[in-house]
Amino acid sequence: MTSWSTSKLVLAFLLAGAVVAGSRPSLAAPRAEPISRSPYIGAIAVEATSGEVLFEADADSPGYPASVVKLMNLLLVLEAVQQGTLRLDDPVTVTAEAARTGGSQVYLKEGESFTVDELLYALMVQSANDAATALAIHLAGSKAAFIERMNRRALDLGLIATRFSSVHGLPPGPGQAFDQSTARDLAILARKVLQSPDTLRYAATRERGFREGKFSMRTHNHLLGNLAGCDGLKTGYIRAGGFSIAATAERDGRRVVVVVLGSRDRKERDRQAAALVERAFRQLAAPTPALPLVPAGLPRPAGATPEPPGPTSALAPPAPAPLAPVPPPADQPGEPGRTPTPAAAPPDGPGAGAVAGGPATAGAQPLVALEPASREWVWGGAGLLGGLVLGYLLFGRRRER
Repeated sequence: MTSWSTSKLVLAFLLAGAVVAGSRPSLAAPRAEPISRSPYIGAIAVEATSGEVLFEADADSPGYPASVVKLMNLLLVLEAVQQGTLRLDDPVTVTAEAARTGGSQVYLKEGESFTVDELLYALMVQSANDAATALAIHLAGSKAAFIERMNRRALDLGLIATRFSSVHGLPPGPGQAFDQSTARDLAILARKVLQSPDTLRYAATRERGFREGKFSMRTHNHLLGNLAGCDGLKTGYIRAGGFSIAATAERDGRRVVVVVLGSRDRKERDRQAAALVERAFRQLAAPTPALPLVPAGLPRPAGATPEPPGPTSALAPPAPAPLAPVPPPADQPGEPGRTPTPAAAPPDGPGAGAVAGGPATAGAQPLVALEPASREWVWGGAGLLGGLVLGYLLFGRRRER
């Protein structure tokens, strides 16, 4: 065979191989484009007990929370402990599937055994994905069954924009979807998990030994120890979703929860979260402006200062004495010889306060005098008016001439 024929044969084999390789589906997961933004996709700050929103910006915009999803793992495990179906000192045997889990981890080995309590520290301090997998399989029997529990609990809590696809928040594999949530939903989840007294025991820990001190776990939450009152909760990062955090802090007996979802930069995420914590506490410390007193008979908004009861109320003074009729001076412009009609007493019931002689207006407020009028004041006023008119007639007209 000539060298030319050999070359053509080799080229044919290479082309055939390329065609076969190109026709096979890729086993690698598609590389998603990042959706993170500057300063974030969405953010929210709430008062932890009441849920009062103190700040929000695009709080319903969806993002990829990454390891922040581990708050749901923590919630389900602690609820199982509270219900008595699980104990913190129960041993958890590591499966092969858990040992194979990558990303942030504590390097669990198949067949090792750790207590639920130890794995919860690994979950929250080191953000260990292998610990999350081991706990999920131990509690629900499989990752798929645990993910189903996560989504069912999310619906129970009203997290309508949240969908869990993993037990740890890692990027999805082939045929899987990203975990998805919003800043608002994650704040609801954070408030719920904070109701367990054990939560902050794990979330506030900055460093802890594992495997009898042979491995040192360090928190990814850089706000711990650097932001006054901060004692949790959870950070997360994947390339496609950016940097996220659910943070909490307590000062002077008040607690706030802040969520920043999808920042492009870790330091920017932390700056935004710290600034929102400070802003939230300033709002809580600011005096609430006094609501105006509401006139009698008008609807009273929630929180309005109530009207004091009894006849001494400034809004409902004693009924005034009827004013006596005031006869006009003889030369006052008007109908000559007209006798004024005494004013009628204010009627009771709907329409009270309408001017006598005019149509009653529904819902009008009572016209009340601050002090009862006296007859001497009325006649004194009439005398003063008459004196002014007489002075004008005697002197004013003379100057006009």
